[in-house]
Amino acid sequence: MGERTPCVYILASRRNGTLYIGVTSDLPARIWQHKHDLVAGFTQRHRVHVLVWYEPHPTMESAIRREKALKEWKRAWKLRLIESANPQWRDLYPEIA
Repeated sequence: MGERTPCVYILASRRNGTLYIGVTSDLPARIWQHKHDLVAGFTQRHRVHVLVWYEPHPTMESAIRREKALKEWKRAWKLRLIESANPQWRDLYPEIA
């Protein structure tokens, strides 16, 4: 994946733990920032640092639309989305770094 690919991503504190949905144009850099607590706010306060799902998009506009849609989803739907692609809830960061 190119470094400047728009992506929607989900971070988790642990399996079935607290979830965070975000969007970025530079996934490796953004996840590194989350993991090192350089992003003040929710992920820092709740220790949400494990990349469990991401989805590349052709444009930032489509990524933002998808992020907003996912944030409206029921929690059970988000868990199914994660588990369909990552049933072990592995940290995917090493694959993109």
